[in-house]
Amino acid sequence: MIGDNRPIGVFDSGIGGLTVVKELMEYLPNEEIIYLGDTARVPYGTKSKETVTRFAFECADFLMSKEVKMLVIACNTISASSLDEIEAKFPIPVQGVIIPGARAAVRATKTKRIGIIGTERTISSGAYIDAIRALDNEIEIFPKACPLFVPLAEEGWLDIEVTYLTAIEYLAPFKLKGIDTLVLACTHYPLLKGVIQRVVGRRITLIDSADETAKTVAETLKKMKLERMSDTLPSHHFYVTDNPNKFMQVGERFLNKEIRNIEEIDITNI
Repeated sequence: MIGDNRPIGVFDSGIGGLTVVKELMEYLPNEEIIYLGDTARVPYGTKSKETVTRFAFECADFLMSKEVKMLVIACNTISASSLDEIEAKFPIPVQGVIIPGARAAVRATKTKRIGIIGTERTISSGAYIDAIRALDNEIEIFPKACPLFVPLAEEGWLDIEVTYLTAIEYLAPFKLKGIDTLVLACTHYPLLKGVIQRVVGRRITLIDSADETAKTVAETLKKMKLERMSDTLPSHHFYVTDNPNKFMQVGERFLNKEIRNIEEIDITNI
């Protein structure tokens, strides 16, 4: 039977990409995953396109050195800024998170009024607006940058008062927009989903692109006959560029499982 037992490579600016890893583990329990979080240089969302692309190439180069069969960009900022460049450079399938998230948002909205929250880089790129309008150009879109959500998630401050007050400051204007759907256009933001939902209210559907991205990855592996066929239990490996202890503390809480095989590395000299 044709297959490919090499791992899937997943990368993000920090811990946020674990939201995608969690769904990949759910949809593809037999696959092995190598995850890279560039925790030394998080956040990416305040940096220029050129800097984000350079960092992304370094992350992807590291994962390619581990002989991965597919690259999953578990970061909206990189997907918005550098997806085309990464697809052009590397000879394996590459999957971003924006198009899957846009599809899910268009399916969810009933009023055709969608809010988008993300990093400054993602929002200013207009990538989500373009992706949503390519699917339905009648939808009204209300974007807003929420840069402080990333450091709050990285710190593990997922449900304390300062996070709640920050969410109120960012999200209160959406109550005047009449949206019924809010896209969490940063993979860190689902870590704060409880607080975000509490502020915007239960009637607004939150869109987390991780689920749709995992489905798309599963479809790609099947279509390209790249599924892992080994009957041994998969082994996952995690790499960070700084502070592995904090990564483990927050990551284990979110994944609800122990993170093993974690290593701190320098990707600037790959």
